Amino acid sequence: MRHGNTINHLSRTYGHRKAMLRNMAVSLILNKRINTTLAKAKELRKFVEPVLTRSKSDTMHNRRMVFADLQDKEAVKELFATVAEKIATRPGGYTRIIKTGFRLGDAAEMCMMELVDFNELLLADAASRKAKTTRRSRSSKKSSSGLDSVAPVAAAAPVAELAAPLLEEEAPAVVEEVPAAVDEAPAVVEEAPAAVDEAPAVVDEAPAVVEEAPAAVDEAPADEASAPEEDSPEQEEPKA
Repeated sequence: MRHGNTINHLSRTYGHRKAMLRNMAVSLILNKRINTTLAKAKELRKFVEPVLTRSKSDTMHNRRMVFADLQDKEAVKELFATVAEKIATRPGGYTRIIKTGFRLGDAAEMCMMELVDFNELLLADAASRKAKTTRRSRSSKKSSSGLDSVAPVAAAAPVAELAAPLLEEEAPAVVEEVPAAVDEAPAVVEEAPAAVDEAPAVVDEAPAVVEEAPAAVDEAPADEASAPEEDSPEQEEPKA
């Protein structure tokens, strides 16, 4: 029983299986795509993707480790020269498996395995789709915003044209009224001394009120003197 054994031996011994995966990895690196069975492609992906990740850093140690896995000088040269530049910015998932149907002889499920960054048709198609979606969304926004912005401008244009001559005619009138306001300013300054001259007049009238007060005081004794003279005849009559 194969409990817990996740490795697919592909009906081969250890040496045969490893040699087969090495040859398939070399073919994939040199040709950028291969046709094989789906079971082999899944096992090849586990074998070749760590090799592709190691090729991102071009050092002597990494070159020796990659050569130990591939055992092919041309594949190592192609990997570090061409493939590494394409996959430099990709964090993983360097290969793609596309199912192509079933084989006629034994009905094995077939597929095409390729390097993602070397399929120019799919890359161009993906770029065009992104461009189309962004253009549609932006064009709709721009068209709607453009119509909204054009309408107020078109409506305001005749008003601005009609108001322009009126503003030009009214501008000199405002300029001419400014000297008139400047001429009236001295008139206000000349009226100030008049108010100053009237102030002494109020001061001169104050003594007149003071001089009249003694007159009222002088009249009071006269009334008191006349009062006893009227009472005296009435007191004399009872004596007679």
